[in-house]
Amino acid sequence: MTRRAIYPGSFDPITNGHLDIIERSANMFDEVIVAVLVNDGKDPMFSLEERVEMIRAVSRWSNVRVGTFEGLLVQYAVEQGAQVIVRGIRAVSDYEYELQMALMNRRLEPRVETVFMMSAEAYSYLSSRLIKEVFKLGGSISGLVPPDVEQRMKQRFPS
Repeated sequence: MTRRAIYPGSFDPITNGHLDIIERSANMFDEVIVAVLVNDGKDPMFSLEERVEMIRAVSRWSNVRVGTFEGLLVQYAVEQGAQVIVRGIRAVSDYEYELQMALMNRRLEPRVETVFMMSAEAYSYLSSRLIKEVFKLGGSISGLVPPDVEQRMKQRFPS
């Protein structure tokens, strides 16, 4: 049986912290689906298509593919034949929220398990929201996002 996992998120933009979780997941599971959430209410920096394209451009693992979903994550997991949802945890505050989501997902679909991965120490403070804020205020995001992503941000919002 193929061990398939889903790593969901908005990935707006994808960060080196996300890539760390993807790489570690790719080492644990036969297949990882990086699932980009369709959520127009968040006013994203990049369109859904651009986020998918950026993830594909920086993904270097043969067992990782990119998909999109809207609605209930567990429904998408079942549709994709995934047994596991992977979530990155940076701090205790993340854990509290993610635990609630994991328990609700388990109630909705007991066949899908949630696995929490601690962020690498170097990325424990990193979020897409923080990256965008620092970037828009003129701070350096070098080393926090892949170079291709940083270039796209600079093209989108020249200083």
